[in-house]
Amino acid sequence: MSIVFKNVSYNGDSSEPVNDISMDLPSGSFTILLSGRSDDAGKATICKLLLGIIQPTSGTILIDGKDASDLPTQKRNAAMVHQEFINYPHLTVYENIASPLRVLKIPKPQIRRAVYDIAKKLRIESCLNRLPSEISGGQQQRTALARALIKDAKLVCLYEPLVNLDYKLREELRNELKHLFRSTNTVCVYATAEPNEALQLGSQALLMHEGKILQASDIAEIYRKPINLTAAQILSDPPLNILEGEITPHEILLGETQRFPKTRMLEQLPAGKYILAIRPSHVSLVPTNDDDLEISMCVNIAEISGSETLIHTVGNNINLLMNLSGVHDYSPDTKLKVYIPSHKLFVFSATGKLVQAPDVNLK
Repeated sequence: MSIVFKNVSYNGDSSEPVNDISMDLPSGSFTILLSGRSDDAGKATICKLLLGIIQPTSGTILIDGKDASDLPTQKRNAAMVHQEFINYPHLTVYENIASPLRVLKIPKPQIRRAVYDIAKKLRIESCLNRLPSEISGGQQQRTALARALIKDAKLVCLYEPLVNLDYKLREELRNELKHLFRSTNTVCVYATAEPNEALQLGSQALLMHEGKILQASDIAEIYRKPINLTAAQILSDPPLNILEGEITPHEILLGETQRFPKTRMLEQLPAGKYILAIRPSHVSLVPTNDDDLEISMCVNIAEISGSETLIHTVGNNINLLMNLSGVHDYSPDTKLKVYIPSHKLFVFSATGKLVQAPDVNLK
């Protein structure tokens, strides 16, 4: 199965609107729909359009080259996996997985072989005689996945399927999904609001914002070269540090008082006002390069999260967030020297368009 959206829009009442969506999903493709956390941005609507739950207001959906804009869900050979563990509570895991094949009136021996085959792939063969309430959250989500996959659907939409699982289970299932779908001819669409999840899946991605495709490319390429400030913010977790700046023929100005000599990485930029941005993991407490910008800051809050520490600092009308590896116990108002490597700065125009991306070849 191949699916093509040609200038598809939807502005009905049942879902978030989407505008002028064009995309090509060839057989065997794995595509990520990524949006910011505060907004669905139309991911759910695109999934519903793919599944035939809703029809486009305008534009065309082609399936295998034929107009399928009005083709009902039942005729699309498609499946959906939600963020909730949607299983039939009164049926065993075996019966949950087998249910789509029973509807299709597949012979019992064939159903049995198919159930055990998919259960083995998803490592839930030991759970087949249990009820959903008797198994873990990860096993429940594997059951939902198995039910979606067993009927050999040619299209599978995964809508934030791991969001309700703990960290270890998310890691485990994410790796399994990546390999499971890439060995089939299924069109898989994975919707998420987690940028780190998208990067770990590593695939073609559609970056969604306000019902439109903001950027479409390999997810790693979008991460390295976001088209604008909004795209960079969507792909930054923890949040991107954003600094109002000005570049003169000889200096870099940050905030109202911070002045630095113009560094080699920024010397080609014409004088003017810019938005400078840097990821929290690139801000350091020790100098690492000769192009570092040193700023005196004070600790506001230090948050220990597992093996990392998020340090919120303030000073001279500048706020900076650092994401440091390891556990660091800093009291509020602790004075720090903070270092920003200028070769890792994103430079955006005053309107937010990318002007210069970090030099990934420099350490």
